[in-house]
Amino acid sequence: MIIIAWNRLFPPGCPSNPGPADGGGAYAKYDRRSGGPRPQGSRARPRSDGIIAVPNNGAAHTTNPRERFRQMFKTIEWTDDGVRMIDQTRLPSEEVYRTYRDYQGVAEAIRSMVIRGAPAIGVAAAMGIALGLKNSSARTLEELRRDFEAAAEALAKTRPTAVNLFWSIERMRRRMEACLAGGGSDAEKIEKARSQMIEEAQRILAEDIAANEAMGRHGAALLRDATTVLTHCNAGALATGGYGTALGVVRAARAAGKRIHVFADETRPFLQGARLTAWELAQDGIPVTLITDNMAGHFMRQGKIHAVVVGADRIAANGDVANKIGTYTVAVLAHENNIPFYVAAPLATLDLRLKSGLEIPIEERSAEEVKRWAGIPIAPEGVDARHPAFDVTPHRYISAIITERGIARPPYTRSLRELSAAAGARG
Repeated sequence: MIIIAWNRLFPPGCPSNPGPADGGGAYAKYDRRSGGPRPQGSRARPRSDGIIAVPNNGAAHTTNPRERFRQMFKTIEWTDDGVRMIDQTRLPSEEVYRTYRDYQGVAEAIRSMVIRGAPAIGVAAAMGIALGLKNSSARTLEELRRDFEAAAEALAKTRPTAVNLFWSIERMRRRMEACLAGGGSDAEKIEKARSQMIEEAQRILAEDIAANEAMGRHGAALLRDATTVLTHCNAGALATGGYGTALGVVRAARAAGKRIHVFADETRPFLQGARLTAWELAQDGIPVTLITDNMAGHFMRQGKIHAVVVGADRIAANGDVANKIGTYTVAVLAHENNIPFYVAAPLATLDLRLKSGLEIPIEERSAEEVKRWAGIPIAPEGVDARHPAFDVTPHRYISAIITERGIARPPYTRSLRELSAAAGARG
């Protein structure tokens, strides 16, 4: 018998888990009872009243489901010490937070999936650039621009499919140039740019959370009472600045009094559905049933699933959607069984420069992530494997695309541009 410990999914020091062994961010386990570092060997337990406090959060406890969720954990935040993230490779068995003090560390966190999900990656990129300029020793505008581009290049190379990453970098670039074009001496402009980069990164985080909440309200109207929703991968608070895209729709529907049950695909090979979606839904008290990826068709045909809601990493102008590998399969099954298939994503995920999903770059990750689990081989040595991290779902399978500005329906070439133009979004 082989027993696999969850907290050994990515052992410290391995490429997918930057820790003390390889110069990754400083980290600490937190005890939700005390709000401080957890003593070595101890385990966090919920209080008797079921409310779990966020570490170092002095806010009062609440019984409101939405507020209770918001207090439970923060995916990413800016602190005086650096960029603090929950390490998603250690969930669900350990709640570990890492603090990164330079853009190189943030880039590695994105690459190794300490933080993942297109909106969250966008926030992380913005904060990584803010760190780069904060740490810059530039004395001239040219040197500051050089340091900005070094950080931008390192971050841009991490995950090629998530368009939010590039949108965020470009937004930070525009903000910096606006600072440098203002009045004052070079020294004053440089100092202003440093402070404005931090403020802009925090603004991107706040805007993402607000967009997710608005998206949730729009999407909740699509779900009837007593509905079972299937979701794939993790498009919740862990994939965003907070609240979530697909799971934000579920949370908003629940907040509106609707009885929603979630079926979560485990999502091979990183098991984001099993490790992350099931974890955060359980934290929020939302009923969830975990299934393996190959069970979805079975439960659809039995009438157990009434709607599918997923997130997105990039959406082309015609409505083709790139999302976690396996999404396309779920969409085809939903179509075959006459089940509505919804995509929830902020407008920052649109890439209207691309005519179709055929132009979306697909990240190919290491085959070792398919052939090994928790460091243990699950395939014969020498066997070839492939690991495309995403696939593209053609727009004909998508019932609607939910955004913070409203719901887009076919033809997407028109509705997406209308929403984007109304919001003043780039594209």
